[in-house]
Amino acid sequence: MRVPRLKKISRLFATISISILVFVLLSFLASPAHSTFKESQNFAVFEEVWQTVNDNFFDPKFNGVDWKAVREKYEPSVKQAKSIDEVSVVINRMLSELNTSHTHFYTKFDTGYYQLLGIFNAGSWKEIKKFFPNGNLEYTGIGVFTKDINGKTFITAILDGSPAATGLKVGDEVLAIDGNKYQPIQSFVDKADKKVEMSIQQTPDPKSIKKITIIPKKLNPNTVFLDAMRTSIEIIKRDGIKIGYVHIWSYAGEQYQQLLEEEIADGKLKDADSLILDLRDGWGGATPNYLNIFTEKVPIMTQVRRDGTKSTLDYQWRKPVVMLVNNGSRSGKEILAYGFKQYKIGTVLGTKTAGAVVGGRPFLLKDGNLLYLAVVDVFINGERLEGKGVIPDIEVPFQLEYAQGKDPQKEKAVKVLLEAVRNGELNKNLSNFLTSTHADSASNSDHSEGDLSGFAEGVRSK
Repeated sequence: MRVPRLKKISRLFATISISILVFVLLSFLASPAHSTFKESQNFAVFEEVWQTVNDNFFDPKFNGVDWKAVREKYEPSVKQAKSIDEVSVVINRMLSELNTSHTHFYTKFDTGYYQLLGIFNAGSWKEIKKFFPNGNLEYTGIGVFTKDINGKTFITAILDGSPAATGLKVGDEVLAIDGNKYQPIQSFVDKADKKVEMSIQQTPDPKSIKKITIIPKKLNPNTVFLDAMRTSIEIIKRDGIKIGYVHIWSYAGEQYQQLLEEEIADGKLKDADSLILDLRDGWGGATPNYLNIFTEKVPIMTQVRRDGTKSTLDYQWRKPVVMLVNNGSRSGKEILAYGFKQYKIGTVLGTKTAGAVVGGRPFLLKDGNLLYLAVVDVFINGERLEGKGVIPDIEVPFQLEYAQGKDPQKEKAVKVLLEAVRNGELNKNLSNFLTSTHADSASNSDHSEGDLSGFAEGVRSK
């Protein structure tokens, strides 16, 4: 009869042992030793970032900044940081001292972290396997860009075809996700293909607060921007005129230019009378030669088959075009905007670009976080656009807060193109009329140059 008693004693000792283990673990987590360990980890990240900048920043004079003094300035703040979020804030304050674009510290809680890894094809990097064993850089999200203004979070852009495109609008204030503060990554962890409740405010009136259901999904940074670009393509019909529209969210790769050329040659944009090229927000990456698509001095190719059917492939855009830009148009997109203005290809419309024109490179740090760093300075025709940006031909302000999805810049672009197409048709008709009238006047002396001049002036005045 002693066996049951021994079992009870064994269970008692087992329970006590587990309790002691839990107590010891909790004591360690709360102990100065553990705190010191975390602080040393945080400081190690800080040091690695500082050293990487010291060794790789494009300007050996650090844009006029005493980089060693900057380190001493921010060391105390890093030592007081309790989490990687707090470390991130301190590091980015330090990096801001360089006053240079393409220079930012990203953690795994930033969408930019995954997007940059996708842009630079990090899935094929050997070192990425440590943090993404299968090389899959997917993250769960809803496809929005946001901006904090006076402590409030507003949606600045929505990727076409993303979950957010079904119920959210640019200008909405994001209040909460499932009752908690909105965070770009953490709010959607383990919630792919599941319903989440989003609290938003659409106008300054608190009565406009409402809750909507949205379903996040896995987003692949290698394909998400190309998919959004393809989905954005549309034909806007006004007064019998067809205006093509495409939003190029990222230009970091030839696949975006290739899609544009295909759509112009044999896709939705082929029969459009004019084009809106939207380069607002997202990422840069474009190279100057992408403007060659707007060069008219390229022959048009027509193919004739055995049965006599013909097909014409023209990869050049020869009709009116407007480029949309804003403060979110950065890097290579700014180079295109500069060229658009410089060579009078078309009208640049919107607000001044970001002034972020240097060359950046991502550095994957030992703990898996990411430093994006300016490693190359850039000049366009001898001019440095960094810190300056490109001022559009037509400036159209955009009030983001509570915009309710209205897009005055896109609307203005439509009006500009409608006028350009109409003027083009009038000029063409006038040219035809002048040619035919000149031919008639050779055989009919009743026609006078005075009458013809009056007609021409009348056409121009419309």
